[in-house]
Amino acid sequence: MEIIILPTPAEVGRVAAAKIASVVTEKPSAVVGLATGSSPEGIYADLRRRVEAGELSFAQARGFALDEYVGIPLEHPESYASVIARDVVGPLGFDPSRVRVPDGRAGDLAFAAKEYDAAIRAAGGVDVQILGIGANGHIGFNEPTSSFASRTRIKTLAPSTREANARFFDSPDQVPTHCMTQGLGTILEARELVLVAQGSAKADAIAAAVEGPLSSFVPGSALQLHEHATVVVDEEAAAGLRLADYYRYTYANKPSWQRFE
Repeated sequence: MEIIILPTPAEVGRVAAAKIASVVTEKPSAVVGLATGSSPEGIYADLRRRVEAGELSFAQARGFALDEYVGIPLEHPESYASVIARDVVGPLGFDPSRVRVPDGRAGDLAFAAKEYDAAIRAAGGVDVQILGIGANGHIGFNEPTSSFASRTRIKTLAPSTREANARFFDSPDQVPTHCMTQGLGTILEARELVLVAQGSAKADAIAAAVEGPLSSFVPGSALQLHEHATVVVDEEAAAGLRLADYYRYTYANKPSWQRFE
């Protein structure tokens, strides 16, 4: 993995957005894996700035969301279909017909999950996948002990995940208990992975994912298996990294031909 440590959350968003933009600039029809939650908000804000400045276009791009709650109404403001439409599709100028979100309302959820993986393959696979990480190490909604070979499927959300997401709802009881998420095996098939994390609450998860053993107990450690994974964090999220000085040194001395910003 390439580990980039930056001074502020705003810089995390800017640099991660630069990585996404480099992929889409090179391939305007790129397939972008879209994450939700607070972690990628800075990415989308900077991408929107680039779009509004005429520097970037997602008009030809396609998008696949990482996950969706099961059973939540489509029109609910916190369904990920609503969040993606409101915070990503509109602001970045995606064609809504070219953006997919897992169908957490399907009558046959197992079939819908398999169909979602098939749709990603039919689109040619994800070119660049945006990721956040939970305090318990989950990526997407792949909770601890998720198989590294897992595909898009139904998962039961951990109590800690539901508690963390309660801030988006009127009460903790409104947070769904189940979700449909791309599996770790699905995520690892993306050509590029870009994971962002900000704040001290993510420090333990980042340290375990980046420098800990490869373990299903820390789903984020699956990124150690990927050929092109970029992890962009602020100083607080990097606090537990033993080789932090080395990561800073390598980024400062990165050859110009390898830079994307």
